[in-house]
Amino acid sequence: MFGWRARIGVLLPPGNPTVEPELFGMAPTGVTLHFARIETPPSVGKAGEHAGMEERIRAYREGLAGPTQALSQVRPAVVVLAHTASSYALGFGNEQGLVDRIAALAGAPALLAAHAALAALRHLGVKRLALGTPYPESISRQGKAYWEAAGFEIAGYHRLEDVHDIYAENEERAYLLARQADAPGADAVLLSGTGLPTVAVLETLERDLGKPVISSNQAMLWQALRLSGVREAVGGYGRLMREL
Repeated sequence: MFGWRARIGVLLPPGNPTVEPELFGMAPTGVTLHFARIETPPSVGKAGEHAGMEERIRAYREGLAGPTQALSQVRPAVVVLAHTASSYALGFGNEQGLVDRIAALAGAPALLAAHAALAALRHLGVKRLALGTPYPESISRQGKAYWEAAGFEIAGYHRLEDVHDIYAENEERAYLLARQADAPGADAVLLSGTGLPTVAVLETLERDLGKPVISSNQAMLWQALRLSGVREAVGGYGRLMREL
């Protein structure tokens, strides 16, 4: 039987090409991943572009019902919303309605990408955070405000420049973003955004920076595995995945 240890459901934006391969690469034996793409109208613009991103974020919340109900048919142990900026748009502490709605539609516990990152940061004892984002300025500001409201001191911050399409970015750019966001007093670096390819460079970054580096996709799988009762260390993807 596939998913004999756990089946994890994942909701993701329709244009995101990054979540599936990154999560598949990190998943331990006996864990299966099942994906559904959020429904959005054509009016919200081209996936990945900065223009219209705020409208797309609203549309993602409105397009959850059908895909989430479809995921419920595989009887997942947990369903993850793989979109960090949805939490930023709502603001820290204002997401419970979204969590409850996904859980009710899925018939399983729901996990938001930002909540997974929060659990990871707390697990690692982080108090002073360096934040790197690939978003437009307005959404990056929302992200910075979110983590400040969550109780973290933002010791370093950088927004990736010259992004025309988030989904066309690469690991080299993610590596440079982390280096630019880092600060000497930061306990860890958080690379926000599920569309930004990150997991292939996490180990390299941790060696070069001498501190934990967390990304949205890494944290999502880490917390989803924990919620599913799977506690198997996974090597090659940063300190966090070795501490399951």
